[in-house]
Amino acid sequence: MLLSLALHAPAPARIALRLASLLACVLAWQSASTHHLDLGLVTFQNVPPPADVLRAGWELLQSPKLLTHLGASLARVFSGFAAAALAGIVLGLLIGRSRWAEDALLPPLEMLRPIPAVAWIPLAILMFPSSEMSMVFITFTGALFPILLNTVHGVEHVDARLVASARSLGSGRLSVFAEVILPGAAPSIVTGLSIGMGTAWFCLVTAEMISGQFGIGYYTWASYTIQNYAEIVVGMLVIGLFGMGSSALIKRIGTACMPWQRQQKENA
Repeated sequence: MLLSLALHAPAPARIALRLASLLACVLAWQSASTHHLDLGLVTFQNVPPPADVLRAGWELLQSPKLLTHLGASLARVFSGFAAAALAGIVLGLLIGRSRWAEDALLPPLEMLRPIPAVAWIPLAILMFPSSEMSMVFITFTGALFPILLNTVHGVEHVDARLVASARSLGSGRLSVFAEVILPGAAPSIVTGLSIGMGTAWFCLVTAEMISGQFGIGYYTWASYTIQNYAEIVVGMLVIGLFGMGSSALIKRIGTACMPWQRQQKENA
C-alpha cells in the first residue's frame, strides 16, 4: 500500500521523500561517527563525520588534480564500457538466437563470469603492455557480463507468437530480427547497459590499483594507504555519484530510443 502511494505520488512529493531519505542517512552517519558507536561487529570509532568529509571534498574541488583524476577515470570507465557494450550485445544476440552459439560460447563465458575483478589484475598486467590498457580491461570485464546476460534474457523472452506472425506475413530473417527481436529485447538490453555502467564504476578502484598516478579510484586507494579517512569517503562518494549519474543517463537514452515502451507505461 505504501509502495503504491509512493509510486503514484506527485513528482515534488517523490523528490521530497528522496531528499528526506538521503538526509536521514547523513544524520545517522553523523550520530554514529560523533558518538563513536561500537556495535561489536561494526564500529564507527574511526569513521570520519560528515563535516570532515565535506572539508576534504572542498579541498579536492580546489585542487588542480581534480580534473586530471576525473578525466583519467572517465576515459577508463567509458572505454571499458563501450567495448563491453559492443561485445555483450553482439554475443548476447547471437547466443539468444542460436543454439549452436549457446552451446559453444555460453559455457566458457559462464565459467569466467564469477571471477572477481581483483583476480584479473595479475593476468591483466601480463596480457597488456601498458597499465592503461590493463585498467580498461578490468572495467571491461566488470561491465561485460551484466550486458551479456540481460541481452540473452531479453532475446529469449521475445514472444514466439510475434516471431511466427512476422514470418507468416512474409518477413525474412533480417526483418524479423530488426523489427521483432531487437525491439522486444531492447528493454532488457538497456537494463543490462545500466547495470554494466554501474559495475564498471564498481571495478574502478580495483582497476586503478594497477596505476600509480591518477584517477578517482587511485585517489581513494592512496588515501587508504596514508590513512586519510575523510578522503577515502570523498573518493567513494565521487565514484557513487558518477556511477549513479552515468547509469541514469543510460536509462534516459534507452527510454528515448524506445517510445513504444514509454507509451505502454503511460497507458498502464
